[in-house]
Amino acid sequence: MDLRNLSTISVLSDAVTICEFQGIKIVRVIHDTAEAGISLHGGHLVWYKPAGEKDIIWLSEKAEFATTKAIRGGIPVCWPWFGKAGTPSHGFARTSEWALQEHRENENGVIVALELEDSEASRTIWPHKFHNQIIFEIGAELKVHLTSTNTDAHPWSFSGALHTYFDIADIQAVEITGMGDTYQDSTQAGKVCEGGDILTFAAETDRVYTAPANPVVIHDKPNERQIQVNNQGHNAAVIWNPWQELSISMGDMADNSYETMVCVESTIHGDGVELSPGESHTLSTLISVKR
Repeated sequence: MDLRNLSTISVLSDAVTICEFQGIKIVRVIHDTAEAGISLHGGHLVWYKPAGEKDIIWLSEKAEFATTKAIRGGIPVCWPWFGKAGTPSHGFARTSEWALQEHRENENGVIVALELEDSEASRTIWPHKFHNQIIFEIGAELKVHLTSTNTDAHPWSFSGALHTYFDIADIQAVEITGMGDTYQDSTQAGKVCEGGDILTFAAETDRVYTAPANPVVIHDKPNERQIQVNNQGHNAAVIWNPWQELSISMGDMADNSYETMVCVESTIHGDGVELSPGESHTLSTLISVKR
């Protein structure tokens, strides 16, 4: 799916416009250093391409753009919980409408900031007051910072992830390093396992690596590049590929979608982070390409 040729509904600057796709507003960035698109639905980056490079971020060709659903691909914001710790799965932030807070640009790239606050609807799902800000720094590298602030009168805890889908040439030709050797295997009911220094793929993979290094590196060999993923504010790196059987079962993925994507996620796992009133925590991911 290529959303780059969307019709513009508002021009904000030389590099930033607001577009619309199936009723969802997308902040489109076109700069000398990179192109990107950020959906206000979900606070969700849907594409990113540095100048002179192939796409870094994978978006499903069957992704559904609807205000009640999460978008398959890009960088979904899982918050205030990760996985099935609550309902809906991965929290409500990825299906909420975020507001454009600010944008600015210079010769190095574009910065776009969105925000999400608690509402009557959110408090029926998760009964706490909060303010979230997500900042996208779009240039030769991509930086994403999610800052969560407790605006309530009592402490609360949260978990979550920047659930990044990476565009690769061939999952069976990819190697990942830097993820550490200890992981919880979600395909084996969370069994704690020990792995090697190099991860390759030959079946469904859903692992929570509990001692990742920086960077985690995706060796995208057919594309002759390394995608480096530096995470901060996390306690785990989740690596996921659904493989064929699970891809076939998903209505928003093509049957062979698993062949050209892999997720490496900056994750707050388990009991999460507790914030006292007025406290903040930032979860980040920095993505760059090396040749």
